Amino acid sequence: MVEPVPESIHFPSEEKRILQLWKDKDCFQECLKQSKNRPKYTFYDGPPFATGLPHYGHILAGTIKDIVTRFAHQSGFHVDRRFGWDCHGLPVEYEIDKTLDIKGPDDVAKMGIAEYNRQCRMIVMRYANEWENSVTRMGRWIDFKNDYKTLYPWFMETVWWVFRQLYDKGLVYRGVKVMPFSTACNTPLSNFESNQNYKDVQDPSVIVNFPLLEDENVCLIAWTTTPWTLPSNLALCVNSELQYVKVKDNSTGKVYIMMEARLVALFKTEEEYTIMDKFPGKTLKGKKYKPLFDYFRKCGETGDYM
Repeated sequence: MVEPVPESIHFPSEEKRILQLWKDKDCFQECLKQSKNRPKYTFYDGPPFATGLPHYGHILAGTIKDIVTRFAHQSGFHVDRRFGWDCHGLPVEYEIDKTLDIKGPDDVAKMGIAEYNRQCRMIVMRYANEWENSVTRMGRWIDFKNDYKTLYPWFMETVWWVFRQLYDKGLVYRGVKVMPFSTACNTPLSNFESNQNYKDVQDPSVIVNFPLLEDENVCLIAWTTTPWTLPSNLALCVNSELQYVKVKDNSTGKVYIMMEARLVALFKTEEEYTIMDKFPGKTLKGKKYKPLFDYFRKCGETGDYM
């Protein structure tokens, strides 16, 4: 019997009615039973982190994934769809470190790796119900009962097996990429991981002097907010048109070369220094200086440290 079409439809209510219909008839599992003898369509799904709640990005990506797998099913394939949980990386450890007030590797060593791992496993399914409710509400067909977790040894071994197949086929290459890095964990971070502990902080800034090779009693002055880059420093830059000065610190007798406009950064009053010379920045071109560290000293032979 054809049901009459109402003049207006309340879509949220209609969605819930359809979801209940699918649940009552177990439509997803029925589709899997009916298609079990068809050719398999394998869909590799990147699972979400186990310790986070679903957000807009998950909903959008999950909708697209659902469209792809439904289309494959309707095109004559059998499509296993199992929900997964990403248990690797730092998110799980970060939550445990906060809970147990762990500050570094020494605290983990005192606790023991086995106990630390046990604590991490305990929170893997913390938000499982929220995920299942959200994914089901958006109408995605996927199996939560037969899920998988990346912490299972068989999962990790399978990933290595797949990687080996790619390697044997010559499809693996070595590349270089700039990545956020955790000095505490001694590991690269994903963008998601590096943003977990994002803070607005006061950047450290340092004023550094670089002795000239022609006269080590005279130092070039540089200012930086990234002092951690100094070990790899290979050059100093000046503005060719701006005015620089050779200035003597009256209290220490040390002589510096710096931009005239930045004298206020080094001295509080004019009585604290004596200007010995003034010249444009282009005068400094080609002058060599002594590197702060010896790591790349050989580079001076090829024109660095100028």
